[in-house]
Amino acid sequence: MPPSLDSQVDLLMQGTEYGDDRLRHAMAEELRHRLVEAGRESRPLRVYCGFDPRTSDLHLGHTIPMRKMRQFQEFGHEVILVIGRFTSLIGDPSHEDKLRPQLTSDQVRANAESYATQAFKILDPALTRVEYNDSWLSKLRFEDVIRLASLFTVQQFLTRDNFRQRWDKDDPIYLHEMFYSLMQGYDAFHLQADVQIGGTDQLFNIMTAARKLMEALGARPNIAVIMGILPGTDGVVRMSKSVGNHIPLNTTAEDMYGKMMSLPDAAMGAFFRLVTRWTPSEITELEEGISKGRLHPRDVKMRLAREIVEIYHGQDSAEKAEDVFRRVFQEGESPDEMVELPVSPSSSATDVLLELRWVDSRSGARRLVDQKAVWLGETPVTSSDSPLGLREPQVLRAGKRRFARLVPVAGP
Repeated sequence: MPPSLDSQVDLLMQGTEYGDDRLRHAMAEELRHRLVEAGRESRPLRVYCGFDPRTSDLHLGHTIPMRKMRQFQEFGHEVILVIGRFTSLIGDPSHEDKLRPQLTSDQVRANAESYATQAFKILDPALTRVEYNDSWLSKLRFEDVIRLASLFTVQQFLTRDNFRQRWDKDDPIYLHEMFYSLMQGYDAFHLQADVQIGGTDQLFNIMTAARKLMEALGARPNIAVIMGILPGTDGVVRMSKSVGNHIPLNTTAEDMYGKMMSLPDAAMGAFFRLVTRWTPSEITELEEGISKGRLHPRDVKMRLAREIVEIYHGQDSAEKAEDVFRRVFQEGESPDEMVELPVSPSSSATDVLLELRWVDSRSGARRLVDQKAVWLGETPVTSSDSPLGLREPQVLRAGKRRFARLVPVAGP
């Protein structure tokens, strides 16, 4: 039996945030009506989300709109993955307090290839239409851009927090940054989208720019599905590579599992709703189980870690990662498999940590050692620059999740 309309709306609105309950209710009702209409006309909704490939290194936070697109796919709707090869040349000013650097076309194209590959870890490739927005945006005439710009006022753009903050600090706001919202709105119009998915940092681009532009150009405004922001492994700050609280998609199953287990308990709800395959009823059952003492938070977190690893590495790898976690972190054993590194007796902890790429700099190695986070066998390393003097194979550990077997070789 197909899911009821109510259960579809509940799942498709799961994890959304608008900063206003009335706005969320309005979008949910628009979605409900559009679903009814599509069913009556025997047509799928056209659902789109754009991704600007400004990096090739995706983390779990990047997957939130992809997960939502997959939910629409599973209900039989048409999903369009738009790679922003043209918008990336500007860079979305949303959530930024300064001008973003402009990328070259070559950088954007290389990153776009990686984006599509990683997106298909979540989306069904057979049911996903991939479009590149340079194929239509690059053909707009200057006359067209003037016509689009005439739909908006400077005051509307200055209501955005990031622009307002820069204005108040007398920091420059460049005119081309305002074109970004126009281009994204034109994407939605060109695709004749029923639904557009984005994060809370896209609220202006979708709710104000895209909907108004579509209506002005004679199309029905699309429905904004605005997703919440995923916290990082600290449970507080938005997941970000630059902050260092991210969970990369291309990391190992064991590392991904371990990073998930480092989450504070309070952050689990956001991960339930934003990056798992779980339904609202399944999430409610887990949260009630924790609150009423039927389920231990640690056991639920292990279930969450297994779910995430299974999505990106498969069931066998998830089970193996959980086994490694139990033995290494709960029972205190060293992992069976670890990188092996030949080192000379004169090598220091800094030399080894840099060679393993566990740190980016000598100062980073020094901080790890000062924090008593580096161990050689059963002994903490107390000096980052003194020779380790290795005479026999030893296990080097940094923090709780990184292990390497050091093998001495002849040297100075």
